[in-house]
Amino acid sequence: MGIFKRSRDTSPAAAAIAEFWDRWPELRERIAAAGESLPTDLHEEITLLVHRIHPDLVWEIDPEAPAFTISGQGADELRGLAERWRKGRPRRDRWTFHAARQADPEALGTKLALGDHEFDLSYVKLGMRVDQGKARIDIAAYHPDFLFVDEQTRLQVAGTVLVWALGEDDVARWIGDVTIAIEAPMDALPPNLLASVVEQIAEPFRQGAWLKGEGRTPRGHPAQITVRFPLHRQDHPLFDLHVSITLPYAHSGPDRLPVAPSSEALRAVEERIEKLDGAVLFLRETGDGLRVFHLYADPDSAVVAELDQLAAAWPEGKGKVESRHDPAWRTVQPYRI
Repeated sequence: MGIFKRSRDTSPAAAAIAEFWDRWPELRERIAAAGESLPTDLHEEITLLVHRIHPDLVWEIDPEAPAFTISGQGADELRGLAERWRKGRPRRDRWTFHAARQADPEALGTKLALGDHEFDLSYVKLGMRVDQGKARIDIAAYHPDFLFVDEQTRLQVAGTVLVWALGEDDVARWIGDVTIAIEAPMDALPPNLLASVVEQIAEPFRQGAWLKGEGRTPRGHPAQITVRFPLHRQDHPLFDLHVSITLPYAHSGPDRLPVAPSSEALRAVEERIEKLDGAVLFLRETGDGLRVFHLYADPDSAVVAELDQLAAAWPEGKGKVESRHDPAWRTVQPYRI
């Protein structure tokens, strides 16, 4: 464990989350008293409280479940905020709280009204192309009424259907490109079968793997890059902090890549990093006498302090730890397939 303790989060978002939960008992009673339709003033109050957390968050309730959902609408940079909101929930409450929209397969047999048009979702068909190399499914969405509406409406229908079929997090994990089809694709399937297709695609990747690549350092020497695959933001919703630890190694071959005993020492450090609570190692870069480990971590964890200790104890040179806020996981984007 690190010997340092992080101070309490005093950010505006943290204050807004605390305000929401302070108000929740009152809101819950007013929601229950409202019946099937929320009055305008209550709807506006809840919206204001949610937008104080972040203006791009949206919310919805299911009083029958009962369930309250806050969603970043699939945006990586908002997933952590929504999760922190959920984490602050009362531990004993008859409501269920979600930080992403949940699957609702029964809704796939209903009608969806958008603007002046009502779509009978039983007519939706999905063309599916599996890309094993990316662990993704590309979708071509079809509805006969797409002929009569604009592209934005078509994509809104397709997005709603995918979320109801899988849930927002699994859409982000497993769905690739989404296009619109004006004619039914060959071998198209109804949306209620999409979850089964995703389950088959996801199964080989449950344990994850490391993909290796080679390149050149700025000095022209060989470089090795190893990246975790697949790596999903939704599996680590609180990990908003990018952390890197750079360790110089003393023993290398003519190619400036590590050899024993440095290679064994680096492997031992990696094993310790992999065991850290509150972080996931996603990338290793090696070359020119340096190895850089890249992680995403929960900023409320002791990960940075523990890595500081690892770097200070490294015997082959001066280690360095750097961290920065990266809730959208932009650092890892160039390395994703």
